[in-house]
Amino acid sequence: MAQALPAPVGRRSSNAGQIGGWLAALLLLTLLAGGTGAGLGVYLSERVEEAVNERIEAEASAAVKLPRYNGDFNLTQLGPVIANLAAPSDVWVRIETSIVYANGALERPDVTASEIRQDILAYVRTLTLEQLQGPSALQHLREDLNERAVLRTDGKVDEVIIETLVLQ
Repeated sequence: MAQALPAPVGRRSSNAGQIGGWLAALLLLTLLAGGTGAGLGVYLSERVEEAVNERIEAEASAAVKLPRYNGDFNLTQLGPVIANLAAPSDVWVRIETSIVYANGALERPDVTASEIRQDILAYVRTLTLEQLQGPSALQHLREDLNERAVLRTDGKVDEVIIETLVLQ
């Protein structure tokens, strides 16, 4: 029968060396990952703090803006405009507006105010209920009324302010 050969003298099992190498590599990678994570955390926390400080400064500077109009402007109320809408015709609208214009820009502000009020009445009669619904409807109405007033006065009226708007 065959006999088993004895193991060569002076050779150790290589498993112990391989396990030690793997543990050293694992420890090195763990330390490297921990250091990278800590460095990234410090870097990101500084960037977030800078972004928050910039936003706070921007909000503070936005709050200090000067008023849009100084003391050289007049405000004239146009009085209420009451009309029914184009569709559905049983819905009524009441809108109260004012105009803002530079002092002395209009020769006869009362006549101009009446003409603009008449334009608003004619415009409101063409609106439908769908045009006055939704998140941007008031902005569109404001832009349309401002455009009509500027055209009527050749740019002498700066803005039409909607004070109240009631649909019934």
